[in-house]
Amino acid sequence: MKTDPDCIFCKIVAGAIPCFKLYEDGETLAFMDINPVHDGHCLIIPKAHYPTLFVLPAEAFAAAGRTAIKVATAVNAALAPDGLNLVQSNGPGAAQSVPHFHLHVLPRRMGDGLAVNWQLKPGEHARIAETAERIRARI
Repeated sequence: MKTDPDCIFCKIVAGAIPCFKLYEDGETLAFMDINPVHDGHCLIIPKAHYPTLFVLPAEAFAAAGRTAIKVATAVNAALAPDGLNLVQSNGPGAAQSVPHFHLHVLPRRMGDGLAVNWQLKPGEHARIAETAERIRARI
């Protein structure tokens, strides 16, 4: 399994740093965020070290997704939030705080002020079409 000796999440997986563990299987670990946005804010990680989504194997993403569904369902049942966000960031421009792929499970309350949401505004169709073509060319 890939690890990074300088990665705090790899140290948590190895047991070198304690965590408030919620769930663990052979491929993933779920634990509480120690800098929570709200009560119930937790993280899902693959046990193997992959810095971003761009190097994450599809199988590891699928495993993290299965764990996210399990944990988010438990958070929803335990805390009855008004809603719940799954957030995943890649790189400094997206405010990725730890360079180890992870999903945030964020229980939400109406009017909580968390700036994850954005207002809808119509896009320019020609620009959307041109951007879609550039992306399709890379798939």
